Amino acid sequence: MALTAPFAGRLSDRIGRKNTIVASGLSLAAATLACSQVDSLNALLFWRFLQGVFTPGIFAVTIAYIHDEWGAAEAGRGTASYVGGTVVGGFLGRFLSGLIAAHSDWHTVFLALGALNLASALLIWRFMPPETKKPAPPTAGFLPAVAEHFRNPLLLATFAVGFCVFFSLIATFTYINFYLAQPPFSLPTSVLGSLFFVYLTSTVVTPIAGRYIDRLGHRIVLVCGMAGGAAGALLTLVPNVIVIIIGLALVCNAVFVSQTCGNSFIGVATKTNRALAVGLYVMVYNIGGSMGAAVPGALWKGYGWSGVVTLIVAVQALTMLLAWNLWPARNR
Repeated sequence: MALTAPFAGRLSDRIGRKNTIVASGLSLAAATLACSQVDSLNALLFWRFLQGVFTPGIFAVTIAYIHDEWGAAEAGRGTASYVGGTVVGGFLGRFLSGLIAAHSDWHTVFLALGALNLASALLIWRFMPPETKKPAPPTAGFLPAVAEHFRNPLLLATFAVGFCVFFSLIATFTYINFYLAQPPFSLPTSVLGSLFFVYLTSTVVTPIAGRYIDRLGHRIVLVCGMAGGAAGALLTLVPNVIVIIIGLALVCNAVFVSQTCGNSFIGVATKTNRALAVGLYVMVYNIGGSMGAAVPGALWKGYGWSGVVTLIVAVQALTMLLAWNLWPARNR
């Protein structure tokens, strides 16, 4: 995903936003269905890799579509609605996979998810309105356009925010499983999988945040959201499962609110080559998630969950500092 996201945005500038989204959705469905038919690890990894190749053509290009159609002044609400949809999709993917696997096997999981992907792609093709505002043609070649974006301080701040946001989410939900699987909690795998139910709280909070983004500006909403996330991370240090779940819900909401802020701020920070900017954001965002899975490992080994929480809170504080010092106070 990190490798291909910038190219997906560039492609949509050439062939159109909806065309790219539909083609990517159909390709993703084909790759997912192919996963259900493999009989070796190498074949599974190949098709899973292709799933990652095709996904940015949906995610990154939809964000660009929202910016083009709604404009910077109203993109917060549009982006919040879209992020809310990704929350539901992310939860259902995990929940349905576990449910199906409990009664069948992993091949059936990919078959069901592939069928859902195909149905979604066909619904997009049938009901998504074609873009009414054509994006401005690319103002430079691919590499010069990339260099131009990396010279934009507002975009650099936004990329850094995206990195930190996904870092904190992946770090939290990766290592909390190890923590809760140990005494005194000793929770079984089935219960640990249910932790993802906290994702659903974001379907309520994120659209509300979208309205406040358009009213108050990205900076204030992100700082408030991340402050709540830091408080949630600290709550997970309380040795009580109910309190920990509340803390996880706060972290989750902070991440998706901040993701909405970052995605929608791209429309403020860029005027040209916007889809490429979204692609670069998705690239850095996914690198942050990968680092969030790997980097806290050393702290987990040396200091346990409290060491991981210290890192998570530090990253959340850095996110707030970046947005507060480098983003404008109000939308422009």
